[in-house]
Amino acid sequence: MRLTKFTDLALRSVMRLAVCGDDEVLTTREVAEAMDVRQTHAAKAITRLQHLGVVEARRGRGGGLALTGLGRHASVGWLVRQLEGESEVVSCEDPPCPLRGACRLRRALHDAQEAFYSTLDPLTVADLVTSPTGPVLLSLSGPPQR
Repeated sequence: MRLTKFTDLALRSVMRLAVCGDDEVLTTREVAEAMDVRQTHAAKAITRLQHLGVVEARRGRGGGLALTGLGRHASVGWLVRQLEGESEVVSCEDPPCPLRGACRLRRALHDAQEAFYSTLDPLTVADLVTSPTGPVLLSLSGPPQR
């Protein structure tokens, strides 16, 4: 299974936010720079993460992005499911597949997809940023210049 670039960016953004100190916040621009993507792409991912309750955006002076408690302890499997949606690996509907009623491939691919997610379920975002990953994430950009 291959993740979309959107999901990849959202996961990397969450990981970057997870290594921020309690008093450190990043802007969308800073996250985009750290991930080496356009700010518009980062903004879309951050907005989706906000809707999921994983990221909180604070406005005004001293504002920025912060990971919520849910975001820090969320299952990576849950997060990927939310970002990727409920689509199956193959579509048997458009155009309609002549094997639909007797095909074993669709079931096998569905089971493989579930195994993929099940492997990610025990991992949390906090697990993803333990050493050596956390220090590398911190080196992607310095503390915000305010």
